[in-house]
Amino acid sequence: MRNLFSPLKDFVDLLYPSVCHNCGNWLVVGEKSICLHCINEIPLTGFHFQQGNPTAKLFWARVPVSYATSYMFFHETGIARKLLHQIKYKGGQDLAIDLGEMFAQELLQADPTFKPDLILPVPLHPRKLRQRGFNQSEAIATGMSKVLQTELNTDILVRQSNNKSQTKKGRFDRWSNVDGIFGLKNTNIPKSAHILLVDDVITTGATLEACVNALLKLGDIKMGIAGLAMAKS
Repeated sequence: MRNLFSPLKDFVDLLYPSVCHNCGNWLVVGEKSICLHCINEIPLTGFHFQQGNPTAKLFWARVPVSYATSYMFFHETGIARKLLHQIKYKGGQDLAIDLGEMFAQELLQADPTFKPDLILPVPLHPRKLRQRGFNQSEAIATGMSKVLQTELNTDILVRQSNNKSQTKKGRFDRWSNVDGIFGLKNTNIPKSAHILLVDDVITTGATLEACVNALLKLGDIKMGIAGLAMAKS
């Protein structure tokens, strides 16, 4: 059956070619939502499991996390900004999943034994989820769960209020904007579970800090943080 549909797929691709979310060029066989040329242009952090990396330092003396890392640097201009814009505002769910897969592959290259028990995306409020159509952090986490072969769970951590956007807020305002907005829906998890919390962009870490504070109510857990991008000043 696969061979029968292959000519039809080729015909559809000819009429409606898949293009790179960054440069707009046609994708070739083996490429998904972003071309190889643009993949090579992504400003990778290389932070994974480095003690005292800049992402990890954001959470020092704030919340007890075992490690924290980011996949790429986010600048006001450049490829990372465009990719995140495509994901959040242009319906780039497929792009988010693909970048999540690439992120997870990087984590396994850094540590082939890396395998959390659960992957939790930072949740959206139901109202914002209806507006956007999908949760970008969940899409990233979906790609990561495929590669890491780890359960993706969206029934534990919930957003209890629809806070205003964090964009253009200072550090204190970001913290006060998310303080107490996350809660727990389901507390039935394995004892001493290793949880990987996933977000799209880490700026001050305020949103993730609020998530961790809620998750710590689960008791004896190991917390890790993974952001697809980290804002670089």
